Amino acid sequence: QVQLVESGGGLVQPGGSLRLSCAASGFTLDYYAITWFRQAPGKEHEGVSCISNGDSTLYYADSVKGRFTISQDNAKNTVYLQMNGLKSENTAVYYCAATRQNVEGTWYYDELYSVWGQGTQVIVSS
Repeated sequence: QVQLVESGGGLVQPGGSLRLSCAASGFTLDYYAITWFRQAPGKEHEGVSCISNGDSTLYYADSVKGRFTISQDNAKNTVYLQMNGLKSENTAVYYCAATRQNVEGTWYYDELYSVWGQGTQVIVSS
């Protein structure tokens, strides 16, 4: 069964850090682009960060550049999102998603992704 499972969310104070994990099962990540999306209440999915298939190019939304880092551990078949300097506006459910399509220039379009995790809640609040 093809599956993505996120973990690592929680409650954190502004300025704090969290590391999200996205563990894949039923397939290997080698040929897939993996993207972290988030969805805040009442808002659309927003692409946060992507590690592409092929050359493993890293993409980030402008709002998270310099604070968030995406990485991949092929031995563990897991992608991580290290989030530092968290702000209240980063509060959302964070999802990881996978696609075999080429995502260059379009990584933030959620309709490209065929496999989605169930999401993990991140709350940034004092």
